[in-house]
Order: sequence, then C-alpha cells, then structure tokens
Amino acid sequence: MSMEIPSREEIGKILKKSKRIAVVGLSANPERTSYMVSKAMKDAGYEIIPVNPSVDEVLGVKAVPSLKDIEGHVDIVNVFRRSEHLYGVAEEFLEMDADVYWAQLGLSDQKTYDLLKEKGYTVIMDRCIKVEHALTR
Repeated sequence: MSMEIPSREEIGKILKKSKRIAVVGLSANPERTSYMVSKAMKDAGYEIIPVNPSVDEVLGVKAVPSLKDIEGHVDIVNVFRRSEHLYGVAEEFLEMDADVYWAQLGLSDQKTYDLLKEKGYTVIMDRCIKVEHALTR
C-alpha cells in the first residue's frame, strides 16, 4: 500500500475545522522548527498542547508527558519526532481521542501509515502544517 496524502484542498478543510493541535516533540528552544511552527499555529488561533516529557511548558502552555495524558478531544496530532519513532507515537494516538495524525516535513513511515489507515484515520506525512496553513487560507 502506497501513501496517499490528502490533497491540499482536503488539508485546507481539515485545518479550517480543527482547533486543538497536540504537538509531539515540541521543543522549548525558539530556534527549533517545532517551536517556530507551533508558535505560528498558536498565533493563527489554534490551541497548542505541547507533548514532551522533558519540558514543563512551551509557548506559555503546560506540557504533558505523553498523548495519553491529554484530556478531551484533539483534532490534530502533529509529530516532530524522527521517523523511527512515528510508529510508537501512532500506538499512543490510537489510545486517545484524535482525528488526524500529521508527521512533519521530512518524516514518513509506511508501517505507521498502514496501521492508521487500516483503522480509518486521516494520515498526513512529510508536510509542514505551517506551510499548508499559509497556502490554504
């Protein structure tokens, strides 16, 4: 099974209806891509939930150690972890209430994609949420 990423139009629709984004691997370092991307999304009006066991808070929001520690529904799980960690994050994703699994630009994993697609989830890989948001506004 090859990867079929939603079209830019579909991604635009997903971003328009989404409100809460959990960011796995969100760094507290303002020079890191995860920080810059998440700040841009927060500034655009999204609620950002930092998921990182090694930081207390990022962007003024208290961090949670794992996806399982998030209360309530999450629209998008945006993953900034190396490709070999995507499957483990997907296993956690399946235990929570979320709609879209989004792996950042440069990240993809076929096994993770297949696992989530078989369960009916929307999967976006190797795309930057900040870039897609800018292109679809």
